[in-house]
Amino acid sequence: MDDLIGASNPNSESFREANARLRAQSEEAARLAEAALNDARDVTVLIVDDQDLVRNGFRLIISSYDHVKVVGEADNGIAAYDRAMELHPDVVLMDIRMPLEDGISATRKIVAEPSLSGTRVLVLTTFDVDEYVYDALQAGASGFMLKDSEPDDIVRAIRTVADGNALIQPSITRRLIETFVDSRARDAHAAVELSVLTDREREILRMVARGMSNEQIAEELVISPATVKTHVARIMGKLDAHDRAQLVVIAYERGLVAPGC
Repeated sequence: MDDLIGASNPNSESFREANARLRAQSEEAARLAEAALNDARDVTVLIVDDQDLVRNGFRLIISSYDHVKVVGEADNGIAAYDRAMELHPDVVLMDIRMPLEDGISATRKIVAEPSLSGTRVLVLTTFDVDEYVYDALQAGASGFMLKDSEPDDIVRAIRTVADGNALIQPSITRRLIETFVDSRARDAHAAVELSVLTDREREILRMVARGMSNEQIAEELVISPATVKTHVARIMGKLDAHDRAQLVVIAYERGLVAPGC
């Protein structure tokens, strides 16, 4: 629009030229957006639940959306790991309470498997404040969804974790962690020393644990979102964290953030 400043006369040559440039840029942006949509790769999903009805329901929901594809199913944790090794899905929708092996153990195995580094686990739960969900986040799940969530929310969550982002719902996640962190022995990350972090990294980790997005952190610290993203990646590397969800758990368990603060 700056090109049109001072050229308010639509009959002037400079106005026509600037308007033509803006139109061309708009058309190019629309073309690129359409091409990106057409070229979007399918997000592959493995559904894990011991109830046939639940698995069928999620398959029907997911299959009705473009670029999201169910590639397999499993009805227990052992089968979940085996199918993940076979299919290498982008996302595993993981139930927690299952026979033979539960979803927590299966999540831990999937996250620890080097050949499945591109696979993310999204936990399915009936209750948002659930001790087993907390265990699943400790095990490396990228987030959790209520089984009765709206279809759009479920598919949005799948795409979010497939893109490598943790599904963090700040109020629910904080409430979940604060409910259980004080009642647990803090062994899961006992070897993790926050002293490896710089002062800035500790500050950013504290903000992540409070549910702030990169954009909110950037605004608070007067730095760019890209800089925040770089800091978060370095923090994950230093703390051997799988994703943002694990950072939240670590921050609470190591006492960087206290429940209720």
